[in-house]
Amino acid sequence: MTIEPPAPGEPRRPLGPRDPGDAWVVAPTGERYWGRFGAAGLLAIDADRGVLLQHRVSWSHHGDTWGLPGGARHEGESAAHGALREAAEEAGVPDSAIRPRLLSVLDLGYWSYTTLVGDVTRPFEPTISDPESRALAWIPPDELGEKPLHPGFESSWVHLEPLLDVRPAVVVDAANVVGSVPDGWWHDRPGAARRLIARVARLAVDGLPATTLGLPEHTWFPEWVVVVEGQARAAGDGANGVAVVRAEASGDDAIVNEATRLVADGRTVTVVTSDRELARRATDAGTSVRGTRWLLDQLGSVPERS
Repeated sequence: MTIEPPAPGEPRRPLGPRDPGDAWVVAPTGERYWGRFGAAGLLAIDADRGVLLQHRVSWSHHGDTWGLPGGARHEGESAAHGALREAAEEAGVPDSAIRPRLLSVLDLGYWSYTTLVGDVTRPFEPTISDPESRALAWIPPDELGEKPLHPGFESSWVHLEPLLDVRPAVVVDAANVVGSVPDGWWHDRPGAARRLIARVARLAVDGLPATTLGLPEHTWFPEWVVVVEGQARAAGDGANGVAVVRAEASGDDAIVNEATRLVADGRTVTVVTSDRELARRATDAGTSVRGTRWLLDQLGSVPERS
């Protein structure tokens, strides 16, 4: 939990155990920013209720404004983990209920703030669990203009609001990807597919730069779907943000069906295959297409494990 010092003239409140990151950073021009190692916050999006905002108490920095649950990052802590930890501490947000969508970073050189935009996959009610909050509320995006917003959040919201409808997904033709590398996969097709799924799962945790998906600047966490067929159907289940679809018959048909479903659900879909006919069908279904080399390049830093 991070507790900011009270404003001048306000009574000092007792502080709990402090992390080394709980400190002010003073800019060359004199402004103060909270978080020695930067700060992070969560923009949780509930499709039915809106975005989760915190009404800050008057004695906090920029008090009596509405902003994101968040705070100072710990030393060595990833921005995504810091945002989820702070949201749990300040608003009772269960990290298992949030699926990351993108990371947006404001980097001033001497200090940074990272916004994790995440989709609510399991509805929950926020709870005030520290003294920094006057209220927590789900607010429809079109009503945010009626609230006095924290200036940092107000500035970032201008750039983030247009992205609320951008939800990327990647559908992987596992047979085509595995078959593009002559590593003996034909001796153990389920094992080869299982290793691919595990590597994609680790990639899903780290996210992808926008340039690789043709999306607006930010780090994105697309929904990953790996389609397996034939013997590879015994590869097992997905994990860590990767869903596995087992083709009952034609793998190509299953890929096109899955891509079509995702497009209809409002996703921005990329199909990974080097099969020309499948690429044509996927394009006709409204997706973009990347060859197997594209995915192998993304996986280049992800070690393969048995």
